[in-house]
Amino acid sequence: MKTKIKIHRAIHNITQAELAERLNVTRQTINAIEAGKYAPSVELALKMSKMFGVTVNELFQLDDE
Repeated sequence: MKTKIKIHRAIHNITQAELAERLNVTRQTINAIEAGKYAPSVELALKMSKMFGVTVNELFQLDDE
């Protein structure tokens, strides 16, 4: 899975630690999601999309798309 979380964090000037705190997860979770090593739950993906004001599809893409 490919993500654009890092791009949206930069746009909003938010560190991984700040994003993790706002979403009530660990910084390591955010790092693993950004690296494509961990797929977030639907709930977490929806929270991220709401926080950044974009759709889930704008944040995440399957590798074969």
